Amino acid sequence: MKMFLSSSFADTVDLFSEFIDEDPNGKVVTFIPTASTPEVITHYVDSAKVAFKNLGITAEILDISIASPSEIEEKLSKNDYIYVSGGNTFFLLQELVKTGSDKLLIEQIKKGKLYIGESAGSIVMSPNIEYVAFMDDKTQAPNLTNFTGLNQIQQYLIPHFGNEYFNDATKKIIEYYNTKLDLLPITNDQALLINSDDIVVR
Repeated sequence: MKMFLSSSFADTVDLFSEFIDEDPNGKVVTFIPTASTPEVITHYVDSAKVAFKNLGITAEILDISIASPSEIEEKLSKNDYIYVSGGNTFFLLQELVKTGSDKLLIEQIKKGKLYIGESAGSIVMSPNIEYVAFMDDKTQAPNLTNFTGLNQIQQYLIPHFGNEYFNDATKKIIEYYNTKLDLLPITNDQALLINSDDIVVR
């Protein structure tokens, strides 16, 4: 299993380059912007596209909300990396489950394909996402009744720790869940790096 889970991909590109330990030039990433669909602020999607381009990585866009099952399966299985953007975690999980992409993603991760998460794309790997209701609007995912995440990490990531815009939300999550969950706050300059059994925050 190889995962790079960040709050902000554009702010951690140097970390990413070190982590992959290969020349990314010419690689292709399946770029999933779906979580940003219900959001008003989406500049981070463009920032990530630019970051990949600067690394020489081609981004092949896959919006799982509108793609056909065959397109989803093809793009997840054929490309070198998978990236899932920030946005609304509840909407993201709703769409992953609805399309069966959750199972396909886990399958690819288990095969060793590198998964890159940013904010919502990182949170969704936790055992359950209900804790981020202080940060994300649950009502954006009216059909989501089960908040079980993809459960590929044991921690409950809190992205944007120390970021002024998210201060209230991160504070509330920590106050409420501190004794209940294994919380892992990360700043916009940090990432959770997972390489098999080697798990570290940098």
